[in-house]
Amino acid sequence: MSRICYLSAISGLLGLFLLILVWNAWLFPPQVLPRALVLAILLVPLVFPLRGMLAGRAYTHAWASYLAMPYFVIGVFHAAGEPVEKLYGWLMVLLSLAWMAGSALYPRMSRRERQVK
Repeated sequence: MSRICYLSAISGLLGLFLLILVWNAWLFPPQVLPRALVLAILLVPLVFPLRGMLAGRAYTHAWASYLAMPYFVIGVFHAAGEPVEKLYGWLMVLLSLAWMAGSALYPRMSRRERQVK
């Protein structure tokens, strides 16, 4: 069960990273702010937990679930906005929820599996 939570968290994080990169760099670049600034603001926080999450550290998964919350809010903002950005918003909501749920459940499930062994 912890493996499913791990894969959910990793796929949500990496999917969010790729979605933001592709959407803001190629598909619909921002009109008001420079593209590099938007990418830096949205992508740099996703890099911080990556090493610990890939290593399967429970502590990193625990605090990374809180980092997924702003991306959920951004996704809801875009999903409720212009029709062009609805797909981007809903994908961001789904990926951030997968990341948040997987990261929140992984420490608990991995601890249970260690106790059973």
